[in-house]
Amino acid sequence: MRYGYWMPVFGGWLRNVPDEGMAASWDYVKALTQRSEQLGYDLSLIAELNLNDIKGVEQPALDAWSTAAALAAVTESIELMVAVRPNFHHPALFAKAAANIDRISGGRLALNVVSSWWADEAKQYGLQFDQHDDRYARTEEWLKVVDGLWTEDRFTFHGQFYSTEDAICSPKPAKRPTVYAGGESEKAKTMIATQCDAYVMHGDAADAIAPKIADMAARREATGGAPMQYGMAAYAIVRDSEVEAKRELERITTVDKLPAGYANFDQWLSGTQLERELKIQEYSVSNRGLRPNLVGTPEQLKERIEEYEAAGLDLLLLQMSPQAEEMERFAAQVMN
Repeated sequence: MRYGYWMPVFGGWLRNVPDEGMAASWDYVKALTQRSEQLGYDLSLIAELNLNDIKGVEQPALDAWSTAAALAAVTESIELMVAVRPNFHHPALFAKAAANIDRISGGRLALNVVSSWWADEAKQYGLQFDQHDDRYARTEEWLKVVDGLWTEDRFTFHGQFYSTEDAICSPKPAKRPTVYAGGESEKAKTMIATQCDAYVMHGDAADAIAPKIADMAARREATGGAPMQYGMAAYAIVRDSEVEAKRELERITTVDKLPAGYANFDQWLSGTQLERELKIQEYSVSNRGLRPNLVGTPEQLKERIEEYEAAGLDLLLLQMSPQAEEMERFAAQVMN
């Protein structure tokens, strides 16, 4: 199993806890990322939203790509998986900038391609917001342009959304960045199986993840592509006793009143095609992070992680709070 974590670019991950003791600041994420390398974490996922989806839109949120470029220069081994939304980035200009960041990192850049869901954010920034299937159609073209510029000396493309004419991208990336993507609709799965390298999923039980991996593996095999990687989001609480772990779980899931970011969550539900209905209690942690039940003693977490490995999962994308302290504990008690 590879262990990754979500960079706390929003100042944390708990929607019911206003202050988690980790500011949305460059100083915090720099220290966190450098320490995570020492602890043995493999990857960090840097989410891309211009508005704060966790603490409310009025609160600060770090920009993903300038943060990634800065981290590329001050880290040595960790893979930087940076979210990118095609409707926010022209693919030719993006390919140029991302290739440079990959060079700065020595070949450690990866993409998490996200077909945008937040209509209000796009409206605020004056950007095109497509309907669901059109978002994936745009993403398909966007990936073709980016990949073409990364692999060909000159690249010409004429599509519905984008055009290039003998475009040059030099220098190329140090190595072609791994492309991760997630989605649960038929359109999304078809696009990912055809054009991406890895499938990332919201949190769920191992017996629910296993058929999803099997389905994507079959789709991938049908395309003739190389085997994919499979990752999953999860929120982790590790304590010396199960009682202590459940006490922490109760603290973070108690909802006294709807927090500032609830309207964004409700909009996300209306803009996606989910296979299972989300419960209001799951609002407290994003990306269905509590469903994997990585809550308990070190021995309990190790057993559950083994179940995910048996299901075919090879990457955990962890959220914790406060991130720095809990990542230390998880590394010492679960990873080692």
